[in-house]
Amino acid sequence: MSLQFAYWVPNVSGGLVISKLAQRTGWSFEDNARYAKLAEEAGFDYALLQTRFIASYGAENQLEAITLASALAAVTSKLKLIAAVLPGLWQPGPVAKVITTLDQISRGRAAVNIVSGWFKGEFHGFGEPWLDHNERYRRSEEFIRVLKQLWTQDETDFRGDFYRINGAPHKPKPYVVPPVFQGGNSAAAREMAARVSDWYFMNGNTVEGFRAQIEDVTRLAAAHGRKLKFGANAFVIVRDTEEEARQALRDIIAHADPEAVEGFRSQVQFAGQASPEREGMWANSNFDDLVQYNDGFKTGLIGTPAQVADKIMQLKSIGVDLVLAGFLHYEEDIQAFGEKVLPLVRAKEAELLEAASR
Repeated sequence: MSLQFAYWVPNVSGGLVISKLAQRTGWSFEDNARYAKLAEEAGFDYALLQTRFIASYGAENQLEAITLASALAAVTSKLKLIAAVLPGLWQPGPVAKVITTLDQISRGRAAVNIVSGWFKGEFHGFGEPWLDHNERYRRSEEFIRVLKQLWTQDETDFRGDFYRINGAPHKPKPYVVPPVFQGGNSAAAREMAARVSDWYFMNGNTVEGFRAQIEDVTRLAAAHGRKLKFGANAFVIVRDTEEEARQALRDIIAHADPEAVEGFRSQVQFAGQASPEREGMWANSNFDDLVQYNDGFKTGLIGTPAQVADKIMQLKSIGVDLVLAGFLHYEEDIQAFGEKVLPLVRAKEAELLEAASR
């Protein structure tokens, strides 16, 4: 199977790095409509829209993910749209309906990313209780089970610890049952993915780190008779020379906003270390890692087009099914990735296929 590619939709201000370095990246609908069209033309398969309601790292302006996904569906024709949702701020019944509406608008291009939550201030700000780490994942699992039942059954009854559904109908049904994505490094996150999710997103990591996660979640899913697909986060810097790419990375980090990074660090490492095994997301991230707020620098897609393509093929070889990319200057970087990197990846995939058929 060919690798698939997604990009982070910059639907919050400040771009994809916590840096004061000038970025040619906007957050408005007009900006994002332009990026979506460019990404579709460049060969991207998915767009992931972030969920953020209150700023925690300088992202002072935020556009809601599902609403924007619906608007982007109307200006694209192939791009699959993954809208991120926070259980606790949303109820599963209404989300099932709005994601179905997105599916209808897009003719089968809707997907959902269930985010169990790491920012306590967001929940307190809206008057919602902040649950312990594993309880947040238990709630998310119920949320997903309700979504899938509503999308596939004529009527849904559900009795859980967090949600009650009483003979609820759901029409129309989606054209395609929306795939469910989720992330999380902790044992609770991995076990939840193994039981109910379709895709498991991984924060930026080394090849060895990704391999260990993939092997663990694959083993857990097999115990339930299931298989998952895997997505790897990466911040992509493609330049004509490796030194230019490395200098761009140094510039981003040199201009980091220390106050915003430290504020983000205090929130995410509190959340990451709250898991019983203290191995949640960001538990082991340093300052430089956190300048890209999903550890995207760690993945190492930084260099010439050939170097980045080679690294992507390494990810494919260990079982990564999708690369989720963030960029510094969205317009030119999306185009450069589509023109200079994707053709190399597709050529390498064709070579592998031909060699396997001999």
